[in-house]
Amino acid sequence: MTRAELFSQIQKKSSFLCVGLDADINKIPAHLKTEADPIFSFCKQIVEETAEFAIAYKPNIAFFEALGPQGWETLQKVNEIIPKDIFTIADAKRGDIGNTSKLYAKAFFEQMDFDSVTVAPYMGKDSVTPFLEFEDKWVILLALTSNAGSKDFQLIKDENGKPLYQSVLEKSQEWGSPENLMYVVGATRGELIGEVRKVVPDNFFLVPGVGAQGGSLEDVAKYGMNSTCGLLVNSSRGIIYASGEKDFAKAARKEAQKLQVEMTSMLEKYL
Repeated sequence: MTRAELFSQIQKKSSFLCVGLDADINKIPAHLKTEADPIFSFCKQIVEETAEFAIAYKPNIAFFEALGPQGWETLQKVNEIIPKDIFTIADAKRGDIGNTSKLYAKAFFEQMDFDSVTVAPYMGKDSVTPFLEFEDKWVILLALTSNAGSKDFQLIKDENGKPLYQSVLEKSQEWGSPENLMYVVGATRGELIGEVRKVVPDNFFLVPGVGAQGGSLEDVAKYGMNSTCGLLVNSSRGIIYASGEKDFAKAARKEAQKLQVEMTSMLEKYL
């Protein structure tokens, strides 16, 4: 999916919602666990009920990997039932030496046909650029994350007072472009989103942390939106676990629609 196509979907749906498929076998409704592939059934019903409002889906690969070979088969099936006009993110956080990164890229881009993959930048250029060699595919680079431990490294300042996350943003601009490079920027960082936007004015951000983690959608839009929206705001637990009963998919739809309505207002206000 190209950047223009992604923005077209945002305009069409008046939404920049990404639904995170953190499909935990221990949290899905009990009635699904008797099915042959309970995780697939769970994700399928979530997708069917929320696709009207979602611009992207983000399966967290760990929840599938933990199930062994069956989990990988389930992941493939889930990716295949996502409508083709919706952006897909393999939340795998890969990043290794060049030849290994190339194989990770082939796995997610060629074998599974995801539109994008999250990548860790710690090992530098040769660990990231193999992912950028695939046409119409995206790298989503970890920049300023929403977890508590992010301050351990990402906010460390060099002798000139520049935080590490800013160096990551600046250096990575040499490797990719707004046409194939996004950044993970956590919603819980509030005003720091604006600092990130100053460094990379045109790139899309994948923004976790809205909903269960307490991030403010208003702040994300205020500080992060650009002329093509430039945001994919992820909600996982707040949508997919809105109910633990048989109405879980309908409850997920309700929560997704609620966020979409807020996003419509944000688009009208800031775009």
